[in-house]
Amino acid sequence: MSAPPTFDEAFRRSLRDLFAWRRDVRRFRTDPVPEATLRACLDEAHLSPSVGNSQPWRFVRVADPERRAGVAASFARCNSDAALGYAPERAARYRALKLAGLREAPVHLAVFCDADTEAGHGLGRATMPEMLRYSVVGAVQTLWLAARARGLGVGWVSILEPEAVTALLDVPASWHLVAYLCLGWPVEEHADPELARHGWQARGPLDLTER
Repeated sequence: MSAPPTFDEAFRRSLRDLFAWRRDVRRFRTDPVPEATLRACLDEAHLSPSVGNSQPWRFVRVADPERRAGVAASFARCNSDAALGYAPERAARYRALKLAGLREAPVHLAVFCDADTEAGHGLGRATMPEMLRYSVVGAVQTLWLAARARGLGVGWVSILEPEAVTALLDVPASWHLVAYLCLGWPVEEHADPELARHGWQARGPLDLTER
């Protein structure tokens, strides 16, 4: 057996601070992220739990300018369409929001779930196959916290066409897009969510139900 580390009260306070200061960042500086820093974040993301120890996450760094432009075009189409779904006052508020840092962020990461992975031998997902994608979401959260602990910001861009982005990146057919992430140094730091700060919606209380 290995002796576990001691997580004292000071560590727990720092961990809570990390959770509180993990923000969805859309405003990035264009300064590059050192390769060693990015690799350290990805290595820590790879420590995430996964169903059956399947480790189904597949990270793709999107560096090609034409592919990035294609992703940005997909966002622009989806963002314009989304605004049409709101009443005029809410639509105006929506259009005023900055919802992606695709133009500025130095690092783009597409995170896929490999639905055909043989790792794990199917354990734990016969009745809940979606556990593979949930495992990828857990890895995204770990990456987010690892980046924040180093002063980096991460933005999750969900206003996209998954099929179009997947085609742009020319990945295997069994890979399903779970997250498209922008990563870099934030222009500004805030403890509160940007959507709350700009009047879209305040963070609500914890809802715990007992049965």
